[in-house]
Amino acid sequence: MPRGLFTILLLVLSNVFMTLAWYGHIAFKSRLERFGLAAIILFSWGIALLEYCCQVPANRIGSAELGGPFSIWELKVIQEVVSLTVFTLFAMVFMKGDALRWNHLAGFACLILAVYFIFRK
Repeated sequence: MPRGLFTILLLVLSNVFMTLAWYGHIAFKSRLERFGLAAIILFSWGIALLEYCCQVPANRIGSAELGGPFSIWELKVIQEVVSLTVFTLFAMVFMKGDALRWNHLAGFACLILAVYFIFRK
């Protein structure tokens, strides 16, 4: 599998874990309400560890300084686009109370422009 594609797949997996660690306790509050804040924090840290187990290798595999196809700037923008894409899907499936609005889409369009400008040689 090409390094660039493997990097992006690891970033997607990393962001799934990140979204669960950061927002899962809100989305699944009815299942977690019996636990105290300290337990939820520890549980989130455990999920975040899985995030880092994917994020760090993704950046190392993808970094041009370590033989990968992406500059550090490109890696960061890819990560942000992946992060918002994963979060959007998560919010639409699990957070029914917060609707996707036109201004969110406008912001995503700005991110697409950011990708264009960052990858422009």
